[in-house]
Amino acid sequence: QVQLVESGGGLVQPGGSLRLSCAASVSIFRIYTMGWYRPAPGKQRELVAAITRSTSTSYVDSVKGRFTISRDNARNTVYLQMNGLKPEDTAVYYCNADVDSHYYWGQGTQVAVSS
Repeated sequence: QVQLVESGGGLVQPGGSLRLSCAASVSIFRIYTMGWYRPAPGKQRELVAAITRSTSTSYVDSVKGRFTISRDNARNTVYLQMNGLKPEDTAVYYCNADVDSHYYWGQGTQVAVSS
């Protein structure tokens, strides 16, 4: 069983920044892809950003240029640096990991952007 522990959420004013962390209970080298998701209208969750084992990254259009996903192999941790936050970024953000084609979810961390 793989556990993912998220942290870093909070309340921030528009234009502010937050960094989310997702720590995995297994070696990050066993994980093919890790990603951050959030609820979206008409969808259960949308993929916000993802990073593969080879460190290829992808982003939903609405966060390109503002969010950056990265990984720390020594800490088995993936980060989501969020800059230029907007009220529409308000959501619970969930970490997801693909380990041997099994998908695991974290418990979620709340991000609120409000003045």
